[in-house]
Amino acid sequence: MTKVRATEYLDIDLEKEMWCCNRCNAELISAREPYMKGCLVHERPGSEIYGPPIRVEKDQIVNYAPDPDFMRILEFYCPNCGIMVEVQYLPPGHPIPVDIELDIDKLKEKYLRDRR
Repeated sequence: MTKVRATEYLDIDLEKEMWCCNRCNAELISAREPYMKGCLVHERPGSEIYGPPIRVEKDQIVNYAPDPDFMRILEFYCPNCGIMVEVQYLPPGHPIPVDIELDIDKLKEKYLRDRR
């Protein structure tokens, strides 16, 4: 068997049933688990991404960064090469969502059927 592209940065090794970084081939976690569990996570303040508030007029200040009391920014990285795999904007305390859930057995069947 071989690897199948799942996202821009992730493959699934169907033989080993592992999520893999397709940039460095590092194995992240079982493909039967959410790939984000196998990534390094960094919570970044919105001000690092969007910059500090700016004054647009004498009495008007604009802030493009999300309020940290209502939104957090989580970045997920390959633990081997450091490529950013995903970014999630979530309310504080919200669990990390599962954005991809694949039927690995069906994927293996399809791959074997297509190879014939």
